[in-house]
Amino acid sequence: MRPLVRLSLHRQHQSQHIRASQVIFSYRYNHSSTILSKDINDKPILVLGIESSADDSSVSIVSSNREILSLITISQHEENSLYGGIHPLIAQSSHNKNIPIAIKKCLNESGKSINDIHTIAYTRGPGMRGCLSIGEMAAKGLAAGTEKNLLGIHHMQAHALTPLLTEPNPPKYPFMILLVSGGHTQLVLAESQDKFKILLDTLDSKIGDIYEKAARLLELPISSDKSPGAILEKYASMKPLPPYDKIPLEALPIPLSTNDTINKKAFSFSGILSSLQRKLSSSSSSISIKSKGQSSSVSDLTEGDKREFSRIFQIATIGHLIFKLEQTIKSLNNLKDINGLVISGGVASNLYLRKMLIEMLSKIEERENGDGKRKQIELFYPPISLCTDNAAMIAWTAILRIQAEGLSTNDPYDLPLRPKWSLEDLYDDLPKNV
Repeated sequence: MRPLVRLSLHRQHQSQHIRASQVIFSYRYNHSSTILSKDINDKPILVLGIESSADDSSVSIVSSNREILSLITISQHEENSLYGGIHPLIAQSSHNKNIPIAIKKCLNESGKSINDIHTIAYTRGPGMRGCLSIGEMAAKGLAAGTEKNLLGIHHMQAHALTPLLTEPNPPKYPFMILLVSGGHTQLVLAESQDKFKILLDTLDSKIGDIYEKAARLLELPISSDKSPGAILEKYASMKPLPPYDKIPLEALPIPLSTNDTINKKAFSFSGILSSLQRKLSSSSSSISIKSKGQSSSVSDLTEGDKREFSRIFQIATIGHLIFKLEQTIKSLNNLKDINGLVISGGVASNLYLRKMLIEMLSKIEERENGDGKRKQIELFYPPISLCTDNAAMIAWTAILRIQAEGLSTNDPYDLPLRPKWSLEDLYDDLPKNV
């Protein structure tokens, strides 16, 4: 394996081409590894991965020496803005158009041909059934037509194992993963690459989902290359404008933090969105205003209003997440054995969340290691460009399966999709000989 690092994590090459309502993201990265077992026959394994679980059409070619040869992701932010979120049929139609484009572009940019690929991997679940089916059929058709091996991968397992691809010194098992996205909000313990235990889950809405709903409620600007949640984060971080620079809004309540709910081990985000709606309704500059006999709309919110409402929403949302995380982590009996906390999923790119996680971990009692010194739980997260859904993590997880199970690892074509699929039930339906 080559010791050369072609592109570091903080100097990654990326380019964006905006075409109509699409964003095409191109990425190339190399981080040779000495921590994994040697590749079978000392020859790097190349896997082409396809991800289509939601609204990102992504294709990537990854090598077992931890090199991302190419990664093409085509997003649907503008389409989503027209329908107030992901429209299943529109997303499925966009995948039909975008997946073939991404496959062709990915092969071209990698400098490889399909003959160089060992395995075709795809997201088998969890996700939106119609969207998953497009990636599934593309992968199965490609594998059958070129006589390549085929592997269906768990989407959240791939998020969880991304730091094993991107970190110079990846965490060792067991470690915790905070999965934060529009589809999941969970704290998970990874005991091995295929054994996970869910420590915390949400009772209702997912954190990424309420970020997007709050952004639409505040009618924040639409972007062709940023999600509504990312735009809300930006507004929340901007300097307050009068009158909020002197008189900020009262904070939103934190769910499950008082009385008999304080010790409940769960996330709950829907109440925060409801609190934001009530705050908007009672605000002198929002819905309750009546001018010339007609009710105003949220559109009457000023730039200052949008910044301030975004700020109090983000503080409450991240505050609740951090509060429940700290409670749960402190209660773990084996805390001294935990080798880190991995943050992954689309919301992991939120810089305010990262700041608050660092502060939380600094408050948790430090652990004593073998030489008598004390150290905190280390925090790991992928580069921001790999926090959101991407095919590199799918290809990488397939490589880990191949390294664990052998070069002949191959899933049957008749395995069904699993739109709902717990990490605790990983690959429990595979035939015994697979």
